Amino acid sequence: MKKISFFLLFLPVVMMGQNDPTHDTSDQDKMAWFQDAKLGIFIHWGIYAVNGIDESWSFYNGYISHEDYVKQTDGFTANNYDPEEWVRLIRDSGAKYSVITSRHHDGFALWKSRYGNFNAAQNSKAKKDVLTPFVKALRKYNIKAGIYYSLSDWSHEDYTHFTSDKKRYDIKDAPERWDKYRNYFQGQLMELTDKYNPDLYWFDGDWEHSSDEWQAPEVRKMLLDINPRVILNSRLQGQGDYATPEQGMPIVKPKDKYWELCMTMNDSWGYQKNDRNYKSSDQIIGIFADVISNGGNLLLDIGPMADGTIPIEQVQIMKDLGIWINKHQEAIYASTAGIPKEHFYGPSTMSKDKKTLYLFIKGNPGGEVVLRGLKNKINRVWVVGEGTKLNHTVLGKVYWSEYPGIKYIQVPDYVLDNHMTVLAVLLDGEINLFREDEKSAGGN
Repeated sequence: MKKISFFLLFLPVVMMGQNDPTHDTSDQDKMAWFQDAKLGIFIHWGIYAVNGIDESWSFYNGYISHEDYVKQTDGFTANNYDPEEWVRLIRDSGAKYSVITSRHHDGFALWKSRYGNFNAAQNSKAKKDVLTPFVKALRKYNIKAGIYYSLSDWSHEDYTHFTSDKKRYDIKDAPERWDKYRNYFQGQLMELTDKYNPDLYWFDGDWEHSSDEWQAPEVRKMLLDINPRVILNSRLQGQGDYATPEQGMPIVKPKDKYWELCMTMNDSWGYQKNDRNYKSSDQIIGIFADVISNGGNLLLDIGPMADGTIPIEQVQIMKDLGIWINKHQEAIYASTAGIPKEHFYGPSTMSKDKKTLYLFIKGNPGGEVVLRGLKNKINRVWVVGEGTKLNHTVLGKVYWSEYPGIKYIQVPDYVLDNHMTVLAVLLDGEINLFREDEKSAGGN
């Protein structure tokens, strides 16, 4: 324990945050699978599913006592838990990776940890490690494994914060106590790395302390020294590889090269039986299209029940999403961000060679869709997933102007998808867009 703390305290600092321009070719190579994955499934599973209350926050904010919160361990049975069934559902949803909460802010660990004494194997009705079989199933089905880990642990006696109105101590008054806590969380991270060697760490809970207090650069180096290809999210006080906006779809395309929107299906991360406010499959498909149009990934959350059952509403959404993605996969996986919305009023993506443009159409466009400012000649247009070739016309192009005119693509009702239709537009070369801010069209 002391050895870990001493080693980390004197590691050289390696600053490689998500906005660091020193990211090199090896970093881009490491991030390639993540950039192509497009969809991941987030899993919030813990004792909070027993009473269907907010994970960790319910006792932190005083809605329930910590003592009553912890009593939920008696109802965490995992009786119907089938990790392979979970992973098959994840695979069929079209997701290429999954992230599971190994330990939330409440300190309850899903694996049998040598550090601390609050985990599923020792302290719950389940009496077993429920994390290991899930990671094994992910590996079996070739799904990338992501581990969520909260840096904070509000239940741990050596952590600074307990509830919103109660703090155990200040670091400056008890530095040796903070060292003990760092030994604990860094020890758990080493344990997770040794046991699972995850493809991705999804950190959370970093806001209560500074980068220096967490030893964030040293933690990053520790993990990358063991596995140089492991990916870290941004919630390690700036030491991550990609940004993680939460719940709200960014209005403006993020500046980060790599980013991921994490979002719930209803209004809750963990299972809450009273939360029936689910987004429809259409709405989630629409949000997913917006995310990939802007060059990001969607990390869509599910919250299993305490017995391991995934709610039927969540299962149905994942199945609907998977059917739609499978039909339109050529426009999704390995695509890049699409064109600005001034050119097409909807989501879009492009092939990596930038010679095929994919247009995502919400609802019924009334017979046609419009492309503005496209200089390229269109060689062919077809409906993705069913192949029908579509006609198009160009209007407004005059010989004395560089303005390329307006391209109208005819979309008959019979080719429309039940959720969202996707068109492939094959161009005569790399996409070339006309922008007035680059060169005026001239004339009047």
